[in-house]
Amino acid sequence: DKAFSSHLENEIKKVGLNPGASYGSSKRWYPSEFAKVAIELSSRYEILIFGSPNELDIANEIERILLQKGVKNYKNLAGRTNLNELLDYISKLSLFITGDSGPMHIAASFKIPTVTIFGPTNENETSQWMNERGVNIKKNLDCRPCMKRECPLKHHDCMKLVKSEDVLKAIENVT
Repeated sequence: DKAFSSHLENEIKKVGLNPGASYGSSKRWYPSEFAKVAIELSSRYEILIFGSPNELDIANEIERILLQKGVKNYKNLAGRTNLNELLDYISKLSLFITGDSGPMHIAASFKIPTVTIFGPTNENETSQWMNERGVNIKKNLDCRPCMKRECPLKHHDCMKLVKSEDVLKAIENVT
């Protein structure tokens, strides 16, 4: 029985959400949009929310929205994993949705299908390396990539204009 339940556990697809970004607020996509993607995927995936102790606010906001919409098959791991645990969790994902971040590169090393949302940073310089199963989402704006920690124009359109539908469409190309 134990081997059987262990086998079943490995069959459950897991999607990782990584909403934080240590570089600055301009690299963060919105919790409400991450939540919309998670809600849409919740019938097919167990949801894991990642983040550092400094990113609890954004992870908790996603969790709040999931609970509000009746989604229960998630784990909020923000602030609860060390590096080895993070590596282990990411290595077992079926899909990873992230901003331009360190965990994005970890997912690339494991060849995890990944959708990365790029705002102010240059995807040609910092995107996943050698992961043919990675897709970048960005908006072509005159102001991007600005490479700033906070939006100098105060509109944050490079992230605000990226919608959950863009991510859901991109997922079709990597899974």
